[in-house]
Amino acid sequence: MTDRGPSVSAGVLDGRAVLILLACTIVWGGNLVAMKVALDGFPPFLQSGLRSVLSGALVWSWCRWRGISLSLRDGTLTAGIACGVLFALEFLFLYWGLAKTTASHAVVLINAAPFVVALGSHLLLGDRLTAMKSAGLAAAFLGVCVTMSEGLLAPGEVTLAGDVLCFLGAVFWGGTTVMVRATSLKSAAPEKTLLYQLVVSAPVLLAASFAAGEAGVADTSPRVLLAFAYTFVIVAFISYSIWFWLVRTYPPTKVAAFTFLSPCFGVLLGHVILGDPLSWTLGLGLLLVAFGIWLVNRPAGA
Repeated sequence: MTDRGPSVSAGVLDGRAVLILLACTIVWGGNLVAMKVALDGFPPFLQSGLRSVLSGALVWSWCRWRGISLSLRDGTLTAGIACGVLFALEFLFLYWGLAKTTASHAVVLINAAPFVVALGSHLLLGDRLTAMKSAGLAAAFLGVCVTMSEGLLAPGEVTLAGDVLCFLGAVFWGGTTVMVRATSLKSAAPEKTLLYQLVVSAPVLLAASFAAGEAGVADTSPRVLLAFAYTFVIVAFISYSIWFWLVRTYPPTKVAAFTFLSPCFGVLLGHVILGDPLSWTLGLGLLLVAFGIWLVNRPAGA
């Protein structure tokens, strides 16, 4: 993929970007479902570390095949390592939290990341957080809350610790997105940017697994293995490569706003795959999310 100057200079997402973002949010909507299924066989830190290792091998192979330069002499090493640490912390907290709370809680809390992106972009990138953008983000987040409101009611289940951990994961996700755009990584190939995240995060997460005394893989049934493969092939390899290209090419606040759709798709996929019930709250939530995205991407003066 290559940058398209007019889209960036105009500060507006074009049709191609919108379609790609919709595809990514569908993929991410199924990610937490797959992660939760894979936790039946893989403990959280080990699962996350192995995902980074396997995804990193795929990205490296892709770079070799496409002839993408991975030279460390382009001034991106320091920023790449920093992004890798943030990436590791994001998934350390997310997987840890997911093991202690429900998928519904996790999918809502991880979607606090766009607020970190909006604030960081406002402070560091000159992407001003206008009243219109603020209203759009607020409407979209309200839509997420409405959509997931039934799932947040979990009588008798202690989820506070997991909720806090998932929220911390969201903070580090937002920080990673801003750093990619604010440092020398903004001019690096998206595959190289992703490879930094995976290579640096893999030893950090595997060390966390060892320090926590996690057991090895407990279940290698097809259901568990397919769920795990989805997380590192479809999500971590394919969709993240696309994501880093998007945040490098388009305004990060507008790109991040679309992530509010992923929990809505997560509810739909949960219904199809796990038999979770649908309700009127999903319809209302989707309307609010769509309205919020329209506000965020509405051209100035329109």
